[in-house]
Amino acid sequence: MPQLNLATALYLLTATALWAGNAIAGRALVGSISPITLSAVRWGLAALILLPFGWRIFKTGSPLWKNKTRFLILGLFGVGSYNVLLYLALQTSSAINVTLIGASMPIWMLFIGSVFYQVKPKLVQMIGAVVSLVGVAVVLTRGDLSALLSMQMVVGDLLIMVATFLWAFYSWMLSRPGSSNERQWPWADFLIAQVLIGLLWTGLFEGIEIASGRAYLDLNLWTGSLILFVAIGPSLIAYRCWGLGVTGAGPTVAAFFANFIPLFTALLSAAILGEPPGLFHGAAFALIVAGIWVSSPKNRST
Repeated sequence: MPQLNLATALYLLTATALWAGNAIAGRALVGSISPITLSAVRWGLAALILLPFGWRIFKTGSPLWKNKTRFLILGLFGVGSYNVLLYLALQTSSAINVTLIGASMPIWMLFIGSVFYQVKPKLVQMIGAVVSLVGVAVVLTRGDLSALLSMQMVVGDLLIMVATFLWAFYSWMLSRPGSSNERQWPWADFLIAQVLIGLLWTGLFEGIEIASGRAYLDLNLWTGSLILFVAIGPSLIAYRCWGLGVTGAGPTVAAFFANFIPLFTALLSAAILGEPPGLFHGAAFALIVAGIWVSSPKNRST
């Protein structure tokens, strides 16, 4: 039975804090590197770092080959498509639109669980999703919810919506192992199987970007540092923590933690700009936590 305990919560918070940093880095790199090239370089570096620890997974007779269809889908949804769509969305959509649409993930989690995994959502989970989403809206509008009325949809908004749906599916797949011993795989083996297969998908998309003449890279100390950060923090560390969190708390409860991403993004942006947090940050934090608490299993441990 999934449980939300302190260790699981810390795993999920670590992942969301690093992904907040990824959003800031991705936005800062707009104009310095094309979006699909960024994703390809990011995961290429991550694969090189992981390879010494997980190369055995590609040996003949490895359990990967018995689950190759599953990992082709995991690599596509979790590494390939999601990150490409995210970086593409940041090219045309505002930060407020991208993060608000991404905050719909708990709704998609409940929907996918109900339709594809026969896990019917409970009333408290639906209430928790609404409460948590209100908390995100408070952050993004700086406490002025009327600002939502002036938002306009662009292509980037549609891309991040598709990305959020795919990530929700990816999280559900993580919580349902493809074989009975998958949970016993070394963590590096499990992660590199996703990264390298996801990199193959990203390479396909990168080929299209190059063929269309839209690929570019302006490499210097600043852009190189940001790329290295997204290759280690939001990629290796965050994906490992998210996998542990989803396994521990279940995909539905874990999805609510994704709503911390815009909160952490706002706080990091405020720190970089030298602006102190506002009262609305505290209110948003309380609402997001309330949504998580309401939706988490009754047999919680603290």
